[in-house]
Amino acid sequence: MKRAVMRLCTLNRGLLTHGRGLTQRSQYTKNHGPLHIREVRDKLREIVGVSTNWRDHVKAMEERKLLHNFLAKSQKDLPPRKMKDSYIEVLLPLGSDPGLRDKYLTVQNTVRFGRILEDLDSLGVLVCYMHNKNPSVPMSPLSIVTALVDKIDMCKQSLSPERDIKLTGHVSWVGKTSMEVKMKMFQMHKNDEFLPVLDATFVMVARDSENKGPAFVNPLIPENAEEEELFRQGELNKGRRIAFSSISLLKMAPSPEERNAIHELFLSTLDPKTISFHSRILPPKSVWMENTKLKSLDICHPQERNIFNRIFGGFLMRKAYELGWATACSFGGSRPFVVTVDDIMFQKPVEVGSLLFLSSQVCFTQDNYIQVRVHSEVSSLESNEHMTTNVFHFTFMSEKEVPLICPRTYGESMLYLDGQRHFKSMSVPVTLKKDYPVEP
Repeated sequence: MKRAVMRLCTLNRGLLTHGRGLTQRSQYTKNHGPLHIREVRDKLREIVGVSTNWRDHVKAMEERKLLHNFLAKSQKDLPPRKMKDSYIEVLLPLGSDPGLRDKYLTVQNTVRFGRILEDLDSLGVLVCYMHNKNPSVPMSPLSIVTALVDKIDMCKQSLSPERDIKLTGHVSWVGKTSMEVKMKMFQMHKNDEFLPVLDATFVMVARDSENKGPAFVNPLIPENAEEEELFRQGELNKGRRIAFSSISLLKMAPSPEERNAIHELFLSTLDPKTISFHSRILPPKSVWMENTKLKSLDICHPQERNIFNRIFGGFLMRKAYELGWATACSFGGSRPFVVTVDDIMFQKPVEVGSLLFLSSQVCFTQDNYIQVRVHSEVSSLESNEHMTTNVFHFTFMSEKEVPLICPRTYGESMLYLDGQRHFKSMSVPVTLKKDYPVEP
């Protein structure tokens, strides 16, 4: 592969090495050990106090209204927390639980990355509830939801369906009503050592007991230099997101360099025989962007609901990823490997019973990299009105060099530039270590 540059996961070594930093473990982990992956959703239901029966969901939400009085009037009223207070370890025992393994298995005997996205989303929410835990209140008055998937970086292809996986997470930064969660994933190797395979950053927001307005969260106090660096990075991430949003192509014109690049791309598609702006030809080893689309439709059944009886954000990520993977596979002509997931903004909740429309297309390529954008919108069964809920950005690596992408219209040119920006946001190009490829 071209541009084969090795990259380590962006893991903080002090927090990764056993026995140091946060791996001194929270009190809960010391007393109980790692949670089984099945316990994560059960524990969330216990914290929020919701029923597992769909027919009881209205009554359960009515009961949560009574928790409104337990919400803090100011962040100053809440005791500060430490990073280790929210630290959780979760075990995904693929190696020892064949029944569980089937849920994560692909036909190529690899691990479904879409399922991992679901687990990360659930873990991120539970981590935040641990950070805001109030021992005097049996049920949490907070409704904590995923606001943004800031970044997920893979550092290996080696996800074996026959080896145990461990996920860890903790709150790394706190605002007044929002929290940044750092999560890492490890897999057991032949020497019985857990080695890193994934690094993720999510942003969660706290809302009131009815999920109608913002709510204050406990402040966070770093205990050492490593944690101070994590907290500082959280502040920088917030500033970066604001800066990236301020120059969005939906708000501002492309930069002079980007305008020149688009014009050169346009000129390369003109037919030299006609000397006309309307006569377009496809350059060698290129594909029109409009020919890379794939679409899907899902009915959002109660089975996919979260603890607040909206559609589970992890389910949305899995469906978007699987369509994005299929798009990259169809376009590249070979099995693609996920490299980075970034900037997934949850703009609107998806109600149970909605029709979920997903549209995926390749918007930028370079060498053997494929940048895929998946647009998500919903409509109710009673209305034909469509509303955008999410836009997903996935960077894939193909086994071979892929064609260039050519936009035809101005709108497609903006998609091209947006995809290029997301591709360039990778710290460095990566080559994933081989063993077991990461697939849907």
